[in-house]
Amino acid sequence: MLRAFTRSVLLAGTLATAAHAQSVEFTKDKFGSDKEALKEALRELKAGDDAYQSDPPRYGAALPHYLAAQQRNPDNAALNTKIGDCYLHSGTKALALPYLQHALALAPTADPRAHYLLARALHLNAKWAEAIKEYQSSAPVGGGKRAADGDLTVTAADIQRRVQECRNGQELQKHPVRVFVDNAGPEVNSAYADYGPVVAADEATMLFTSRRPSGPNAPKDPNGDGYFEDIYQTTWQGKSWRPAADLGPPVNSAGHDATVGLAPDGQRLLVYADENGGDLLESNLKGTAWGKPQRLGSRINTHAHESSATYSPDGRYLYFVSDKPEGGRGGPDIYRVEIEGKGPAENLGSVINTPYGEEAVFMMPDGQTMYFSSEGHNSMGGYDIFKSTLVNGRWGPPENLGWPINTPDDDVFFVTSASGRHGYYSSDRPGGQGGKDVYRVTFLGPAKAPALSEESQLLASRLAPVAQTLLAPPVAVATARVTILKGTVTDAATRQPIESSIDLIDNKLNQVIATFHSNATSGKYLVSLPSGTNYGIVVRQDGYLFHSENFDLPTDATYAEVVKDIPLKKLEIGVVIVLNNIFFDTGKAILRSESTAELERLRKLLAEQPTVKLEMAGHTDNVGKPAANRDLSQRRAQAVVAYLTQHGIAADRLAAAGYGDTKPVAPNTTKAGRQLNRRTEFKVTGK
Repeated sequence: MLRAFTRSVLLAGTLATAAHAQSVEFTKDKFGSDKEALKEALRELKAGDDAYQSDPPRYGAALPHYLAAQQRNPDNAALNTKIGDCYLHSGTKALALPYLQHALALAPTADPRAHYLLARALHLNAKWAEAIKEYQSSAPVGGGKRAADGDLTVTAADIQRRVQECRNGQELQKHPVRVFVDNAGPEVNSAYADYGPVVAADEATMLFTSRRPSGPNAPKDPNGDGYFEDIYQTTWQGKSWRPAADLGPPVNSAGHDATVGLAPDGQRLLVYADENGGDLLESNLKGTAWGKPQRLGSRINTHAHESSATYSPDGRYLYFVSDKPEGGRGGPDIYRVEIEGKGPAENLGSVINTPYGEEAVFMMPDGQTMYFSSEGHNSMGGYDIFKSTLVNGRWGPPENLGWPINTPDDDVFFVTSASGRHGYYSSDRPGGQGGKDVYRVTFLGPAKAPALSEESQLLASRLAPVAQTLLAPPVAVATARVTILKGTVTDAATRQPIESSIDLIDNKLNQVIATFHSNATSGKYLVSLPSGTNYGIVVRQDGYLFHSENFDLPTDATYAEVVKDIPLKKLEIGVVIVLNNIFFDTGKAILRSESTAELERLRKLLAEQPTVKLEMAGHTDNVGKPAANRDLSQRRAQAVVAYLTQHGIAADRLAAAGYGDTKPVAPNTTKAGRQLNRRTEFKVTGK
């Protein structure tokens, strides 16, 4: 690819001398006595035309043959046009420019598409004004079957749309966004096309699609676009990514297998398979191995092309892209479907979907922000990346991410970390490893205010003022309102990791809103918690007592990562379990409604274990008088016992004890310590 770029640059440098040249045909007049060179050039031309004129055209297969013929005769207008057209349909579209400039210089009126194709190449090189001029010089071209000259349809509406894209690009480039765009490095990228990155919410794991050969005898794609797609995986090792490894079977098959989406916890992978027109499948991580991908249901996969998908953070919904005509608005559209429901998928509507194509949908773990690519809205050309925010149940107007993230070429496969500080996508830009590469975008936030100099007369008798430099404060980067809770679930006695189910509960609604699982081998888990909810977290496994945690996240809570290792305890006499989702108002012993889900878990445990006896214990911090604290803690323990007896648990299986502030589990010198000491717990006294 680098050689092709160098060759195009050298060609561009020779155009000035050929400005008044004429097109040279592949005849004896050009080659003279070198008959073998003419035969070889004609063989390459025929091979190129066979691929170029096929239905559909195989541009990638035609291009190397045309380039070989062009080495023999660089001054044939039709050949340069075909090479330019092939590049316009490749992953390196910008390389089309010198060939199309040369073709137009050689034969200004030979091809009715000449100005339009040159305009496209200028457009893709962000030469906005020159592209507009060429578009305005273009004329509509009739369609029909592709002929030897590569005929195609160009409508007046298409020309008008392209001009508007250039004007969008001019405006967006005037106001570039503050970002770093860094290549992910040779550990991820190869000399082949690498794209479609998906990352776990904490950025610990990345999977992506690559066209690199999977082995020494790897088959090539017969369409001429390199090797078949395979999925690769890498993990973050502190300062860089580890060398990526092919997932292999059963995820990768003999055909095309591509990354589509990854659940925030990194345990479920959405895969694209080139079957039935293009379908979506799901693979689950079992320990350290990905399972065989299973086809998603008929409410998602249809007879049409389903190409992209993303989970909602709670795993309840799937957002996906389909070009099915039923219910569509034109081109591929974004839909939403309830995974466990029975209703049909719903189109997201005209705020998101346009008469053009939408692609590569991604939902952030905050549940409020969606990224996607679109050919519509105010795209500067091809697919641009857009962001929309959910407000009061409605998606807001999409916002173009701007220059230099978006370019005149297709910009797709954009995903972010849970924090929103980093984004990942694929791009083809100078300095890469070859072809498309995976890049990381770091959002820098607004520019800092300039540093000021203040002169202060500290003492009236000073002869000269003291110059004091006031440094501008750091600029806060806007991050997502989400908390990442992660850690390892283990057996409390053996310290060995165990698999468990993790229920995420909305305490206010007393509803389980999502269920996750810790990894079967490592015991690791990750849960994303969008701000604005009082969450109960319940970890369960057969043979163990449940473990609960509480996270009450206000609406304005910004991004945070909390590491919480969870030791599960078996049902044994003397074991103590803290009930973190039992709530009382300050100074009172009346159970709040948010306690219901936790109380029901405790009631169910006692119902399933009819011989178990418990002591309910109340504890306080050391604020207030000891006698009052003991009384309050006793009444709170009795309130829990009362709930259980009122819901069918025999009173002789329960006891209540109020310990006040006599058994602290943390120092009472901090707010966090006092909160830990204010707790309700139970102790197993009989089984």
